[in-house]
Amino acid sequence: MSENQEKIKVLFLCTGNSCRSQIAEGWARHFKSDVIEAYSAGVAPGGINTRAINVMAEIGVDISRQTPKHVDNLLGIDFDYAVTLCDDAREHCPVFAGEAKLIHRAFKDPSFMTGSEEEIMAAFRKLRDEIRAFVEKMPEGLGKTTESSCEQKE
Repeated sequence: MSENQEKIKVLFLCTGNSCRSQIAEGWARHFKSDVIEAYSAGVAPGGINTRAINVMAEIGVDISRQTPKHVDNLLGIDFDYAVTLCDDAREHCPVFAGEAKLIHRAFKDPSFMTGSEEEIMAAFRKLRDEIRAFVEKMPEGLGKTTESSCEQKE
């Protein structure tokens, strides 16, 4: 990317902005900060899941300073892409200013996993690695996923 080109603005969107979207934002900042300006938000944000923070810290990516945001607080940003990471976020996608393309790539939420702590953490690590593989292919890989216009669903 030349110095005169603007970075691609990408919003990662999930329900709570507590796990999947925070991990995706962390990976995008870690791997793609030269070409992507990454944001994350939720349609019903809560606190960041400490297990998500921990599995990212295991591999040297600090997301502990990221904060949950409601998607409505970002509506003034002219995003190039809004990437929904769960079906709930896709169903509640707001209308964005500009030409934001909606990309849908659902990932299973490990926050609802039951079992031993070891089994739960394994699910978080699996999610972390799946999102890493997705983000590493960006921005070129964005055109190879489900795409539609980001319009309000009725």
